[in-house]
Amino acid sequence: MLRKVLFWSAAVIFPLPLVLTYDSVATEPEQLRFYIFLGLIAYSWWLLSIVLSVRPPWLDRFVGLPSIYGLHGMLGALAIFAAYIHSENSYSPSRLARYLGDWSFYGALSVLCFSVFFLSGWLTDRSRLFLSVKRILEAVFRHQFSVWIHRLNLVIVAMIWLHTHLLLRVNQHLSFMVLFDLYTVVVLGVYAWKKWIAPDTYLAGTVIGNEALGESTRKVSVALASRAETLQPGDSVFLRFEGSPAVSREWHPFSVTDDDQETLTFTISQHGDFTRGLGRVDMGTRVRLEGPFGRFESIVQGRDRDAPLVFLGMGAGVAPLLSLTAAHHMTRDIHLLWAVRKPEDAYYLDELEKYQAASGGRLRVTTSVGRFRRGDLADVLSVEEVEKGEFFIVGPNPAVLASRRLLRRIRVGVRRIHDERLTM
Repeated sequence: MLRKVLFWSAAVIFPLPLVLTYDSVATEPEQLRFYIFLGLIAYSWWLLSIVLSVRPPWLDRFVGLPSIYGLHGMLGALAIFAAYIHSENSYSPSRLARYLGDWSFYGALSVLCFSVFFLSGWLTDRSRLFLSVKRILEAVFRHQFSVWIHRLNLVIVAMIWLHTHLLLRVNQHLSFMVLFDLYTVVVLGVYAWKKWIAPDTYLAGTVIGNEALGESTRKVSVALASRAETLQPGDSVFLRFEGSPAVSREWHPFSVTDDDQETLTFTISQHGDFTRGLGRVDMGTRVRLEGPFGRFESIVQGRDRDAPLVFLGMGAGVAPLLSLTAAHHMTRDIHLLWAVRKPEDAYYLDELEKYQAASGGRLRVTTSVGRFRRGDLADVLSVEEVEKGEFFIVGPNPAVLASRRLLRRIRVGVRRIHDERLTM
């Protein structure tokens, strides 16, 4: 909790140098100065959201990608609110400055609305209607197109930068303008380095396996050119397939199924426009890997070592839980609950049986055709698991949210429920 408080405090701290510097040199009336402050805060929040969009691995290990994406999305929404008040209560004699301010505001509002619907789970993870509409519209607005729409935030930042430079009341203060430009250059420099230069330093690998598991799931194996030394059980990585016409070259996150640091295996559910093309990815296709990301292992190691671990996986969501099971089935009491659509979709049962035999009774596996319901959980979970267990949930985002509600209803403490939904 303390880590997240410190992390979210960045939203307050990041704009302060700009606000305080302008306050020290400004000559405007106090009320107008306040509205200018709101404009600076909105700009700072847009810059900070750009920094968060590059997914700093050290920050992921500190608070986790879900928190990073959560703050990223929240900053975009709060910046729109602050920018609206700023635009409605300030003025400029420069027509171009006014136009740039208006265009950037309406552009940012449009990008936010589009991203909330297509890239975040704020609506689609919580409403079947919105999820159905999204799946229909994705035939036109494919994921790659949505990513490029989101990147229009860079154009919006450039317009706001020029808007500020055209304001005489602002650009006359050299010390402030130097700091303002420094903020902009550093943030855009970090983004450019991370997106276009750093990928050449990421882990590289080659596809050596690509087999179907059932009707809509694939097992993809990637042999790495060097060991993934920082990979931990339960981690995920972002993959980019290079030179394959079957899929786009955008980055997509997938969880690692085992804890092998030389050959990574991914169990992937084929539901999106990107994953549906994975069956046509050829052997020998080059892959870049960004990461690893994840905090499951640090939570397992950092909490009560005597508490039982309860893993709840839905479909291909069992992938990261398998690597955690492989790492801890000899030393921890583990109960793995796996929900599948059909009995034949439980394609890792043979492997789990081996873990059970080696665990000396410490590993229990419960499978269900269809999701676990409240009565099912009450029947299969022991009193000790409900009262003391650490619960880890992985699966489609709506199913994860529903499972969290079920666990709360059977009195599992909210601080003992963990998931990693990679949406805002």
